Amino acid sequence: MREVYITNECFAFIEASSVRVQRKFRYLLEILQEQEFIHGAFVAKLVHTEYYELRVRAENEIRVIIYTLDDQDFAKSLQVILLYAFIKKEKKDYRTAINIAEKLLIKYQSEE
Repeated sequence: MREVYITNECFAFIEASSVRVQRKFRYLLEILQEQEFIHGAFVAKLVHTEYYELRVRAENEIRVIIYTLDDQDFAKSLQVILLYAFIKKEKKDYRTAINIAEKLLIKYQSEE
């Protein structure tokens, strides 16, 4: 149903994580691909941005910055890109992660 693209940077972070995190990520990836509406415990809009976050709750609070490619509403979007993954320790981690995600989005859009 939904096409999910993953940047090399995001994929490398997940691959370097524990087996438990990788399993949880694969499970959430299936949900992203197959479900139109996704519970807020898994995906949430980042306030004052055009991005969403995927919440991978395993040993740590892993967050993945998501950008919708074809619609601003995640539920209506059929194409998303997982840009950047990080371990959430504080709220200020989001600003850094969003800045990195923006640069990655520009990089991948210019490659198309």
